[in-house]
Order: sequence, then C-alpha cells, then structure tokens
Amino acid sequence: MIERSPKRSFAARPADPENWIKASDAPSPRESADGGYTARLTIDVTADLRGRIKISAFQRGVTVTEMLRDLLAREFPNTEGDPS
Repeated sequence: MIERSPKRSFAARPADPENWIKASDAPSPRESADGGYTARLTIDVTADLRGRIKISAFQRGVTVTEMLRDLLAREFPNTEGDPS
C-alpha cells in the first residue's frame, strides 16, 4: 500500500501574490460571446440574495450568468489605455 502525505491541500499558495494576480491565465476551454476566453469567479452570497438574483434573471428572460456579466461590465467598464 502507498502512503499518502498527511498534509494535502487543494492548491498551493503563490510565492509572489502580486505577480500571480497580474499573470495571464492559460486559455480556458470556455469561450465567451466576444471570442475571448472566460475565467471562473466564485463568490459567496446568502441564500436569500441568490434567490433574488435568480428571480430577477428569470423575470428579465436571461440567465443568471448573462445578467451578472452585464452588471459587472457596467460597473467595471474597460478603460482605454488601462495598464492592467
């Protein structure tokens, strides 16, 4: 039988967080509507807020993903000449 290390983690912490954040990710197999690639973003919300978001998306006739992408794009517009 093979022994496993007692300390196993899901992912290692980056040695240099600043460079890790700024580094480009490898292309994802998920392609966005504009031809670029998408990145997954996970947030924690209350069950009540999640329900309100789902109801709002249903009433608008869009998916939660589409609605939240539009909301984030409005809140954080792409600025020409932005160094990031």
